[in-house]
Amino acid sequence: MISRKNPKKMRHPGSTIESVALIIGVTGLVGNSLAEILPLSDTPGGPWKVYGVARRPRPSWSDDYPINYIQCDVLNRDDTQAKLSTLTDNTHVFYATWTNRPTEAENCEANGRMLQNVLDAVIPNCPNLKHICMQTGRKHYVGPFEAFGKLETQLETPYTEDMPRLNYINFYYTLEDILCKEVEKKEGLTWSVHRPGTIFGFSPHSMMNLVGALCAYAAICKHEGKVLRFPGCKEAWDGYSDCSDADLIAEHQIWAAVDPHAKNEAFNVNNGDVYKWKHLWKVLAKQFGVECGEHEEGQTITFEGLMKDKGGVWDEMVRENGLTPTKLEDVGLWWFADVILGNKCFLDTMNKSKEHGFLGFRNSKKSFISWIEKVKANKIVP
Repeated sequence: MISRKNPKKMRHPGSTIESVALIIGVTGLVGNSLAEILPLSDTPGGPWKVYGVARRPRPSWSDDYPINYIQCDVLNRDDTQAKLSTLTDNTHVFYATWTNRPTEAENCEANGRMLQNVLDAVIPNCPNLKHICMQTGRKHYVGPFEAFGKLETQLETPYTEDMPRLNYINFYYTLEDILCKEVEKKEGLTWSVHRPGTIFGFSPHSMMNLVGALCAYAAICKHEGKVLRFPGCKEAWDGYSDCSDADLIAEHQIWAAVDPHAKNEAFNVNNGDVYKWKHLWKVLAKQFGVECGEHEEGQTITFEGLMKDKGGVWDEMVRENGLTPTKLEDVGLWWFADVILGNKCFLDTMNKSKEHGFLGFRNSKKSFISWIEKVKANKIVP
């Protein structure tokens, strides 16, 4: 396990650079973890120089990361060429971004264009480029959001990396096809694909930040003196779930980037244990000092329903508690929380990663608590 957050282990400015990372999506859940872990002195493949790319201006909570921050919209080809083609010293790319569109056909087009723009700017201009890590996810096995519950053919769990693709368009498939095609153009360049499940991590700028949404919900319940009701289905409450710690995913990608046994392969990545939401719900309630609710039989409640019109309450909480200025719609991703807790659980296996040499793991309960603490420490919630 890689050490992190230890000032003594940060790379000294005079260290000889061994590897140069380009993180696409540096303000996302995993991009944020990569930006913290790569500069550490004991990170494999290092010392690392790090470029971090995101569409937004650099957020205040990343000010102390020793990275070169580049504001760039990779959906814009001209912007991507202008800002990334000049970074000729890259040895590794960590692609951990995506954009959301109303339909999966539009997702395929937009996300495919983003990846193509990046590869067109980087591959021809980086003579020492060795490896590209690309993050996708478990929708590789269950299909895109628009297809949930509609597919005639469904894969059986636990999901393994060698399972056939579903007969439905999926922007993850589009990204994999583009990656493999472009990597073949450069001799010696390798790739890896990483498929996490539900990610536990920190980023107020992520479209899939479940921990942030749950923290915002619990904080509002605390502020209003309400019970922490469970807006989810019985299968999620009682069934087994798994998750992927953002730091573990970052370690998994770094492992694949530098280990010769992990080249040109796709890997699942999860914490290596299971949990039930009925147990984590008690943890969440305790962390915020609220009364813990139960699954409510016969009741149909959703995060979107419970949190409708709570923007003003959130603004009041931010002012009263001196929190980092945010809007509730940026932190409380209710649609995503409803997807995760409103559906049955899906599990995959880490056997392939273990067989190839990756033995990292996380305790999911401790992971959940640690990310809640980070959300608090960065003053996103009281």
